[in-house]
Amino acid sequence: MNPTSRTGKALRRSDVERLYDSKLVDLEGAAALVQSGSRVYISGNAATPTPLLQALAARKDQLEGVELVHVLQLGFDPFSSPDMEGHFRRRSLFVGPADREAVQQGRADYVPVSLHQIPWLFKRKILPLDYALVQVSPPDEFGFVSLGVEVIATRAAVETAKKAIGLVNPRMPRTLGDTFVHVSKFAAFIEHEMDLPTLERDPFGEVEAQIGKYVAELIDDGCTLQLGIGAIPDAVLANLEGRQDLGIHTEMISDGVMEALERGLVSGSRKTLLPGKVVGTFVLGSERLYRFVHNNPLFEMRPADWVNNPFNIARNDQMVAINSALEIDLTGQVCSDSIGTRIYSGFGGQLDFIRGAAASQGGKPIIALPSSGKNQAFSKIVPQLKPGAGVVTTRADVHYVVTEYGVADLFGKSLRERARALIAIAHPHFREELSQAALERGLLPRAYPGFTPQA
Repeated sequence: MNPTSRTGKALRRSDVERLYDSKLVDLEGAAALVQSGSRVYISGNAATPTPLLQALAARKDQLEGVELVHVLQLGFDPFSSPDMEGHFRRRSLFVGPADREAVQQGRADYVPVSLHQIPWLFKRKILPLDYALVQVSPPDEFGFVSLGVEVIATRAAVETAKKAIGLVNPRMPRTLGDTFVHVSKFAAFIEHEMDLPTLERDPFGEVEAQIGKYVAELIDDGCTLQLGIGAIPDAVLANLEGRQDLGIHTEMISDGVMEALERGLVSGSRKTLLPGKVVGTFVLGSERLYRFVHNNPLFEMRPADWVNNPFNIARNDQMVAINSALEIDLTGQVCSDSIGTRIYSGFGGQLDFIRGAAASQGGKPIIALPSSGKNQAFSKIVPQLKPGAGVVTTRADVHYVVTEYGVADLFGKSLRERARALIAIAHPHFREELSQAALERGLLPRAYPGFTPQA
């Protein structure tokens, strides 16, 4: 089907080129479109349109009360300094290094929201948008740009904003799936070539390797996996040698996913939803990964309200979701977005996939974390969460918890049974302290084997 103009007539290739050319402006011209008092969506992760943001920040003295809505922002942040206050204010849907300090100091706002619900904020006019500033691939011969490496909520933003502005980067991969938007949807384009931000990988150590081994024991042939960021997912993949016909349905496509495909671990042939496809909503990793996903029909990129929708996740039989946490208390409450009252990250897709995997036929929701932090300075399994800590995965939702000391299956367990199971996989240095706290709360009987209550 040919794209059509606003009059309903089909657009020829020459018409598409003229339409695109008529919308080309420079960075300053694009930034000049934004007015005071407006709400502006910014594409995030590796699609952060940094040069356009710098041009917008340069207009600071001409603008007041501009709200910037975004998920994780990467690269240089031109809005971080205190002198931006009153001119620009962030409304962060997932906090990262760019805005963490501003959120903690009250100069920016954090919205706790699950990833699959973010497009709803725009579609349902809960956060109506005036502008969408997004990074895209060059248009194809039919006039469609690809949203490339970040599809989370960008389509919803472009389609609902009063004006969409696209930074066209020839280095943006043309990813396939529900990623295409016609040039007629945009008010302006800027052509700007630049490298995409990359994600450095932390090598995993002995602790992560042991966690990866325990998690891998929960994964059978034919399972479909969700994997996040960091050393633990890489350690899990390193322990899956010999598995067959694994599938991928995940929010983030990483270098680990690419390498699992290259090693022959992933075929997707047994997937019950989009068999053969690697499904994701954003790509973040190395330059090699960005080249790998370009025009690659193995990958099906879709917005988060589809990929992270728990009902769609559950359509994958044997869905295994692997997520992490900052701390977990003895009843199974999982804190992942804050350190006490200090917001650190966000909900992301953790609860989406925990609930989706739980509803999957043969699914396994997993929280995997080291038992302690900072060279055993503190336990990540705690008697109680820090005051003000946010619960992302509730104790009713938690199933498997994995540390380097084993696996605790908490689903269907009482509070007393949970405390015992979690103490058993805590670091040995903290087990007596945890047992004493559990005893005082009535979570353990005084005759708990191997424990002598302190006087």
